[in-house]
Amino acid sequence: YEYVRSPDGLWGVPDRNNSWSGMLGMLQREEVEIALGPFGVTYQREQVCDFSVPVYIGQNKIMMQRPRLMNDVSGFIKPFTPTLRNLQVWGLVMLSLVVVCLAFAFVVWKEGQLTGRPARNVLSKAMIWVLKALTQESCEHLPKTNGGRVVVSTWLLASLVFMSSYSGILTAMITVPRVHVPIDSVEDLVNQRDMPWRIEAGSMMFQYFQAATGGAKKAVFDHRAGEFHDCWEDRQPIANGEFAAICDDITMMKAMSWDFSTTGECHLYITREAIFDVAIALAYKSNSAYKERVNFWIHRVTEAGIFNKWLQLEIRNTSQCLQPPSALRSGITVSGLTLDAFIGCLLLLAGGKQRP
Repeated sequence: YEYVRSPDGLWGVPDRNNSWSGMLGMLQREEVEIALGPFGVTYQREQVCDFSVPVYIGQNKIMMQRPRLMNDVSGFIKPFTPTLRNLQVWGLVMLSLVVVCLAFAFVVWKEGQLTGRPARNVLSKAMIWVLKALTQESCEHLPKTNGGRVVVSTWLLASLVFMSSYSGILTAMITVPRVHVPIDSVEDLVNQRDMPWRIEAGSMMFQYFQAATGGAKKAVFDHRAGEFHDCWEDRQPIANGEFAAICDDITMMKAMSWDFSTTGECHLYITREAIFDVAIALAYKSNSAYKERVNFWIHRVTEAGIFNKWLQLEIRNTSQCLQPPSALRSGITVSGLTLDAFIGCLLLLAGGKQRP
């Protein structure tokens, strides 16, 4: 037997005339008997070749530079972002503020009538007092009657609990190291603009996204930054953060193993969400006489566990890098507050005006 490399070094995709490139093109033209690949089995590919029994079931995911711990300048305003949960919380706070303000004004006004000592500007004083209590500021005006003081005490306690919770969560966000993962799915990929992405040329993923008719999958193809030749050959540019790539899981884990073995660190990250699962197999030319004999040995190798043993030898140094980015900082649970952590708050204060 003789190993032959395809002239373009690709797996193969069809052109408009249904002539395939790469290894699949060589099978279509019957220039070779078997293409090792391995290939993801698809209906379109089955029209030009025959596939062996599956060697394993693989997943296609996104590989990119590993996220690192960074200070979030705008972290202190994250509770005010217009998400559904935040809108519910702040909506209920504003509703409580209005209800307490009206109740405070009504109780003070009614008690003033009963005692013969009506208070002036009750509503405006109630509004100022309720707002200052919520923001934990002092207020000179206090009700002189018992009913008003009950309302005051209730609102003071509620404001203390709410604002203490907010300030406690904010402090925890700053002091506890957290790693933001900007891309963990196809939707995350197309909704961000910081990291360009590319698709492997001549691959099943190229066909998959090219055939998409809408949604995030079509956006992946339309807004890609180009193609790259091979996930393994381009592992260093991906680790350097030049672009994100959509690859098969075995190649990604092999790249991770190489990275950790050569540098002792983890520079690559694989997203948690898989794009889809696919059967991985060898390919034969149509009606090949070798198919049954090769399938027999594939069965023997996989059922005996030999294939899994070979695979683990290739990706043996991936367990450390497959952990979430924050897990690698398990020894650092709390960090000191630095100037960088408060830079957003300081910029906000610098842009404001001090009251004389």
